[in-house]
Formats: sequence, C-alpha cells, structure tokens
Amino acid sequence: MTETAILIVGSSISGLAVAASLKKQGLHPTVIEKEDNIASPWRHHYNRLHLHTNKRISSLPFKKFDKSIPRYPSRQQVVDYLEGYQKEFGLQPIFKTEAKTIKRQSEYWITETNNGIFKSKYVVIATGPFCKPRLIQFEGIETFPGDLIHSQVYKSGQDFKDKRVLVVGFGNSACEIAIDLSEHGANAFMSVRSPVNIIPRDLMGIPILEVSMFLSRLPPRLGDTLSAPIMKLTFGNIEKWGLKKKPYGAFEQIRREETVPVLDIGVISYIRQGHIRVLGGIKKIAGRSVVFENGHQEEFDAIIAAIGYDRNYADILEVDKSRFDDLKLPTSQQNFFGKDGLYFCGFWISPRGQIREISLDAKRIAKDISLREKAADKF
Repeated sequence: MTETAILIVGSSISGLAVAASLKKQGLHPTVIEKEDNIASPWRHHYNRLHLHTNKRISSLPFKKFDKSIPRYPSRQQVVDYLEGYQKEFGLQPIFKTEAKTIKRQSEYWITETNNGIFKSKYVVIATGPFCKPRLIQFEGIETFPGDLIHSQVYKSGQDFKDKRVLVVGFGNSACEIAIDLSEHGANAFMSVRSPVNIIPRDLMGIPILEVSMFLSRLPPRLGDTLSAPIMKLTFGNIEKWGLKKKPYGAFEQIRREETVPVLDIGVISYIRQGHIRVLGGIKKIAGRSVVFENGHQEEFDAIIAAIGYDRNYADILEVDKSRFDDLKLPTSQQNFFGKDGLYFCGFWISPRGQIREISLDAKRIAKDISLREKAADKF
C-alpha cells in the first residue's frame, strides 16, 4: 500500500492544474494516470481539432500560452503546452495506473488500482465528467457493412476521401469532423435529430466567450434574451438548412442539459454552400441504406457516431449519490465541496469556458487543502 497525503486521479488538464496549484501551496500530491503519458485525450483526438475557446481564457494556473501561438491553439499546440507545463512544475504522474474503486475507510480514502492500493487523506477526481463513449444503438446497425466508428477514434477525413460519410450528432466535435471530411474530399452528411443552439465563435473579431463573461453573470434566460438578436442576425433562420432551434437559448441549455451549444467554426457556411447536407434522425439501418425518421433514405460507406460520452465516475467512487448532484454547480457553490477530503475538478459545465473554470477550480481546491493542513498543524 502506498500512503500519500493527496491523491489526484487523472493527468490531463484538470489533474495538471490541481497538481501545480498544490505545489504552489508547498504541498506535494501524488498523481495517477491510467495511460502511459499526460494529456492522453488531447493526444488521441482527431488531427484537425483546435481549442474552441480562445487561449487567453484557456491557459492553466501560473502559465500562459506563448504569444506566438494563435488565438485558437491546435491539438498539437495544446499537447506541447501541457508538456511544457508538466516540465515547468516538475509533475511526475504514476502512469499505467487506473483507479478501480475509491472508498472511504475511517479517516482516509482507499483507492484500489491495477497497480496497487493508495491510502490518502485527500482525493481529487480530475478525470473530467465525460469518459465513456456512448454506445451506438440503432435498429439494424449490425447489418451495416461499411466503416462504423465513434468519434473518439476518428483521426482524419483523409481516410474517407470520395466516400459518402454520415456523421451522427451536431455537437462541437460532430461539426468539426463534418468540416474535416468535406475538406478532404468526402461527401459529408449529418444526422441531426434534436433541436440545437449555435453561437458564433467570434463576434466582430472578439471571441464570443469574452462577451459571455458578462452575459453569464445574468440569469440564464435574461442572458439568452439579450443575445438572441445577435444569434438571429448572424445565422438567420437555421430551419431552412434542415436544423431546428431549441426553444431556449445557450445559457439555459447549459443550465438544463449540462451541455454546451455549438461554437460555429464554419459548419453553417459549409451547410449553406451545400458542402455538408443535413438529414434528420435515424429510424433504422438496412445494409448500406439508412432510413431517416421522415422516410428519406440514403446509402453510405461510413458512419461516424459523434454522440458524446457518458459520465462514469460513479462507477468507481463509493460515496452517497447526492454528491454527484453537487457537480451541477460551480465549486464555489457546492454543498459538499471538500467534504471528507474529496474534491472534483472540471466537472461543472461552464458558460465561461471549461478550461478557465478548471483553472479556478484547481486554485480553489489547492487553497482549501492548504488551509485544512495548516489548521491541522495547529493541533
């Protein structure tokens, strides 16, 4: 059994941010990571990926992106930044160590892994909220003879040149993948079942999330009301392109659904120009033919399911389930923040940028642990 005061589970953006913030407080956490390197999600994402949030609000505590990096860093630039961050703060995770169960015993947390047992006073869950790819479930899916993949394993549109490819979903990854397919010569289609919210990534040269900093301080419905004219002026009537608008706006979507709206990086332009065709929800699949809910039918060579991820932290964490409801709130408003030495970093879906929120979480967690340790030293 390995004993450590603070155990951090995960070494991507959240884990690195918390570890560095703790070191700034003079504390020395142990970080475990199931993969064989840091920032594994960023290394394995599709090649075209860029940050959808501008670099000013997407840096981790105590280290900004270099001035030479563009406003929206590429996947590789993010990986390079995180590697530099790890080196600068001397962070050395224990790799190939996956948490299987985490439970409270007496005054400590016991974390069982494939690489031994860890006993700690504090545990920080820094895996992120979405870890488990959703299963692809459509009637007749087993009859499809072409390529059928989840967006998690998609790499490049180059692999689908001259093929008819259906992207299922209309989130940020789905939209960027559809653009990537079109850019590489594939015939790109999107299956969109549910209504959507779309916001411009930039507004008159200003990153939209900079504007969101102000609007997000208002009640969600008021923020949506004030931003609605901008959305309509920017995109017009999206229904004529085969899309349906949600009955509420982006801020209310984040509050109700805990999902972010689409930050448009060009997908609407591609749809308008006919480079990407929008189809409805899938009813069933019969061989290469996909039958849609409106009766329309098309044949495809490949289907890419960009249908998101499920939260799986409850699978390994043995605590009262009410603690998971707490994650719908920012850490500053959580009822159980730090209770029994358990913390979560990066789980609240923020309208002000996820990485920005992670940085705030990391500093708040580190400060809270430091204060608890100082208080304990007095006794």
